[in-house]
Amino acid sequence: MAVLYVLLSWAAHAVVLLFFLIFAAFLGYCLYVKYIHMKYDHIPGPPRSSFLFGHSLTMLRAMENDGGVHQKMLEWAEEYGPVYRLNTLHYILVFVYCPETTKDIMMSPKYPKAELAYRRIVNLFGQRFLGNGLVTAHDHEKWYKQRRIIDPAFSSVYLKSLMGIFNERAETLMSKLSDAADKKTETNMLHLFNGVTFDVIAKAAFGVDLDLLQNITRFSEAIDLCLKGMIYYVRDVFFEFKPKNKPFINKVREACHLLRITGAQWIRERKTAMQNGEDVPKDILTQIIKSAGEEENMTEEDEELMLDNFVTFFIAGQETTANLLAFCVMSLGRHPDVLEKARKEVQDVIGMKQEVSYDNLSQLTYLSQVLKETLRLYSTAPGTARYVPEDRVINGIHIPGGNTYFFNSYVSGRLNTFFPDPLTFDPDRFHPDAPKPYYSYYPFALGPRSCLGQNFAQIEAKVVMAKLLQRFDFTLVPGQSFCIQDNGTLKPKSGTLCYITHRNYD
Repeated sequence: MAVLYVLLSWAAHAVVLLFFLIFAAFLGYCLYVKYIHMKYDHIPGPPRSSFLFGHSLTMLRAMENDGGVHQKMLEWAEEYGPVYRLNTLHYILVFVYCPETTKDIMMSPKYPKAELAYRRIVNLFGQRFLGNGLVTAHDHEKWYKQRRIIDPAFSSVYLKSLMGIFNERAETLMSKLSDAADKKTETNMLHLFNGVTFDVIAKAAFGVDLDLLQNITRFSEAIDLCLKGMIYYVRDVFFEFKPKNKPFINKVREACHLLRITGAQWIRERKTAMQNGEDVPKDILTQIIKSAGEEENMTEEDEELMLDNFVTFFIAGQETTANLLAFCVMSLGRHPDVLEKARKEVQDVIGMKQEVSYDNLSQLTYLSQVLKETLRLYSTAPGTARYVPEDRVINGIHIPGGNTYFFNSYVSGRLNTFFPDPLTFDPDRFHPDAPKPYYSYYPFALGPRSCLGQNFAQIEAKVVMAKLLQRFDFTLVPGQSFCIQDNGTLKPKSGTLCYITHRNYD
């Protein structure tokens, strides 16, 4: 018994000691957070909703309201100016809407993507997702090697050769719209645009016919699951620890695994065909394999990076373009004068031709303006972040080094400072003779880390919109919401519901 009492006494002392150690550590952390507050509170910013969690709760509440988080950032920019800070725990997030600083940081290769902002989409619930591909890689050398391999696949010469695919897949969409016009049914345009952009990226990049406008496949369902999982994983650090979410989490993991094994299979089959001297599509996958073969010291990690970029192309190359097209139709439906002007240009340039040629694209200048204005108001991928190690002075405010700078194209595109009467949809802002926005318009980011596929996306969007305007009239279904939904990318909450009718050429 005496031994038992001694052991219990030691245990009690150990518990008390542990409690005091935990308390001391917590107190020390609180003091460190207070030090951070004192160091950065000279930077303008909204009041913190919590000492420890800073603005996190405010942000979470805004995120629950679909795309409200970006609107909240806009309100803060209007109230606190072109640079403000947010706190979360001991982290400082610096939001910048100053063109000079935007230029200096985003146009320079020396400022890497911020690991803090991107590390939670490397994996989803423990399963590799975007990995260290082009979007997420923060190490410059690793990113540059990937970019050097992939760049030739997006050259203007190659993109010109894809016009047949762009036209072919757009024709399939026109057939679906014709059916909707004949049946006089309500049409969810975002759903159809998702199908056509999936089909384009699958065929143009990987030589695969998914035909998602006709069939829903496990592959497309897997991508949808991964996007939903990504939102929960990024925004709620406790999501994976709640037992009720386990079935969904398991489905997301399986979906991530399916994307990667599908990519591995397609890459392996293409490599085998090329080694055997077979005829293979001259697509992006073939170009990437050829370029990778010319690199020295290709490793297993490089092979894994190919899979990372396979997933990245499908996520980034499809989702954002579909959302752009849906927002464009929504904007044209709300502005009949702009719609009529865009339609007249299409008639003048294309007439009754079924094929949109590469040369036609440069002639569709007003349609380009419409798409640019759509992206100004509805930047489908609105945020990017850079790590800045050194001290800087922005708008007269000293910013200590070692922080993450956030740039939000949704916010900058809606600031009256850069775009007078910003909520008015006015494509003439982007007229060839109009003053160019000075580092305040960047829907595809800027500098060396700008979106590799931006020309691909703009060509695809032009072809689809030109054919749509050429052949169909559309009116927006009354009563639908024109709000924005934030699912990692921004999309129309309603899906852009339309009634479609055939054009009358009499």
